Amino acid sequence: MTRPDAGPRREWTIQCDFDGTINLSDVTDTLLQRFGRPGWQELEEAWEQGRIGSRDCMQGQVALMDMSREEFEAELAGMRIDPGFPAFVAEAQRMGIPVQVISDGLDAAIHAILARHGLGHLPVIANHLVQDAPRQWRLHTPWSNPQCTKASANCKCSRLAAQRETSRKVLFVGDGSSDFCVSGKADFVLAKDRLVEHCRRNGIAHAAFTDFHEATALLTATVEGLALEAAR
Repeated sequence: MTRPDAGPRREWTIQCDFDGTINLSDVTDTLLQRFGRPGWQELEEAWEQGRIGSRDCMQGQVALMDMSREEFEAELAGMRIDPGFPAFVAEAQRMGIPVQVISDGLDAAIHAILARHGLGHLPVIANHLVQDAPRQWRLHTPWSNPQCTKASANCKCSRLAAQRETSRKVLFVGDGSSDFCVSGKADFVLAKDRLVEHCRRNGIAHAAFTDFHEATALLTATVEGLALEAAR
């Protein structure tokens, strides 16, 4: 059992994954299943096997999306976020802690979904989705890093390092494999799904949660430095 070193509230920043964490499904996977032309599954398999990074995978997959702007927006309208996330953001704001959405997903989708839930003010750092023709799309990756060991489209470790340069502690919130690398560099992790086992296996200070109602209670305990059990 460990106690996270909380420090003053003003020293903390929350960086939160989107797909599978805030949003209950993976936006890109959903779009590909609905609009992807043949070949996107092979790219997914190559990424899962470690033969390519997420940047090459996602750029190739986005190029295979055959959808109109109207179809894209209609699909987003049916997506659901964790019902407790708005309250989590409100509690963080009450405590004076900034929240950033850091995602290896699609910025246009994230902005649209958050805005629908009154969360359009949150800063989003994600890959840039570009429409080149009525049914043709391209992915621009302004947050990639040539030194990224995972060859990610958005290097989350670099985004965390940028906060460290401002002397802020980072509470990272995530769920899956795109969060494995950065979780080992965060000051504390709120983890769900596959990220929980990764943190346990690698001795990363964390607390497990299943939804953002639980995460809100854990946020208070973490930042206030209360007794919080965390596997190491």
